[in-house]
Amino acid sequence: MADLGIDATVEALLAPVASAVSGFVFYAVPIGDNELPLIVLWLAAAAVYFTVYLRFINFRALWLALRHVRGDFSDPDAKGEISHFKAVATAVSGTVGVGNIGGVAVAISLGGPGAAFWLLVAGVLSMSTKLVECTLGVKYRRHNPDGSVSGGPMYYLEYWFQHRQWPRLGRFMGGFYALALVIAGFGIGNMFQANQAYTQFLVITGGDASWLSDRGWFFGLALAVVVALVVIGGIRSIAKVTVVLVPFMASLYIVSALIVIGLSAEHIPAALQSVMQGAFTREGATGGALGAMVIGFQRALFSNEAGLGSASIAHSAVQTDEPASEGITALLEPFIDTVIILSLSSLVILTSAIPNNLMGSEVAGIELTSAAFAVHFDFAPYVIAVAALLFAFSSLLAWSYYGLKGWTYLFGESRAGQLCFQLLFCGFIVVGCMLQLAAVLDFSDAMIFVIAIPNLIALYLFAPEVKTDITKYIQKLRADGRY
Repeated sequence: MADLGIDATVEALLAPVASAVSGFVFYAVPIGDNELPLIVLWLAAAAVYFTVYLRFINFRALWLALRHVRGDFSDPDAKGEISHFKAVATAVSGTVGVGNIGGVAVAISLGGPGAAFWLLVAGVLSMSTKLVECTLGVKYRRHNPDGSVSGGPMYYLEYWFQHRQWPRLGRFMGGFYALALVIAGFGIGNMFQANQAYTQFLVITGGDASWLSDRGWFFGLALAVVVALVVIGGIRSIAKVTVVLVPFMASLYIVSALIVIGLSAEHIPAALQSVMQGAFTREGATGGALGAMVIGFQRALFSNEAGLGSASIAHSAVQTDEPASEGITALLEPFIDTVIILSLSSLVILTSAIPNNLMGSEVAGIELTSAAFAVHFDFAPYVIAVAALLFAFSSLLAWSYYGLKGWTYLFGESRAGQLCFQLLFCGFIVVGCMLQLAAVLDFSDAMIFVIAIPNLIALYLFAPEVKTDITKYIQKLRADGRY
């Protein structure tokens, strides 16, 4: 990528700040041979708590969630902008990313095969956290005069404190969340995604020999124009794209993974045995079962973003008068992102990479996953590159909306202000394809997990209310003979 000579300057300015923020957010406590980041403990504890507190709603209501996405309970007269299916598609587009392809390879490399088991467990548990935050996102959203909707943690944080005679604290908490969201959106939700999209496009077009190898600005400009054409139309326009893009890109990757796993079927029993041994015994990388658990939970929670509250912003736009209905629908997001896609990625690594001695080689992350696919198909790296490119593009669309809602919370809902943010967001796409700003990404990566702290506080405070809403909604469906 082109070096504009300012990378070092930006690094020098931001590196100390990024280091300080990252050190605070990802502060880890030693446990045996491992270190457990407190933010992972914070997210994992919430996932376990809400699963138990809501009486394993992630299992009980999964079929009901599928029925909502199918449109069985749609109300065309309800307030909102998009359907349940479009809301899920938009939220999934923000969580399904390059990490779903390469992150699993890193997790298994560090934590051994047992990490795959705990990754699956974390995905199932985090479904409950997602239900709580998305129920609140819809319940405390605001309907704007132009028919649009604004919702998310900043609004339910403000509401809780405001209605307990602490309006300034409520506004501060909401503003803190919104500001951190905007900063993270420009980094991990924008420049990182644009950079990954550019990298994967180079893979498709010849790598270092590609005409674009030193023209990141050109690719970034083209990508920015495409993104602008979508995001300037708001959530309705974004949802129209994601409702097509998400099923296609997910199907492309899932089908490809199933084929590879099928061709390596003879290794499945050994793979499953190694997973269980690594998950419950001391055999394995970095401390055995404990290391596998820590790394598995970390990868899953970082992937599906349950507890961060970001997805509730997209779910807030759903067309419904029953907030609990969207909370139930949101169960599908971690299920798709983590339980299905990450688990399939794990099996690809375990049945192809490990038997062919690819682990421990110079390749890692997405390159290792690509090499595992290439065991059976020489053209597999191109399929992986296309999938990763689509994942990065879809994440850009979702994060443009998340960042916009953080921006409008801080600066108001004026159309001029929204357009200003959208153009600024697209401008950062070009920057992301031109520079290697590690400090910027470290800083924004830390900021996105900073917001988990106030968000999870709100989820605990609202837990009894959400439990009541979910129970009443399910009872209502049963009384009507619809459940």
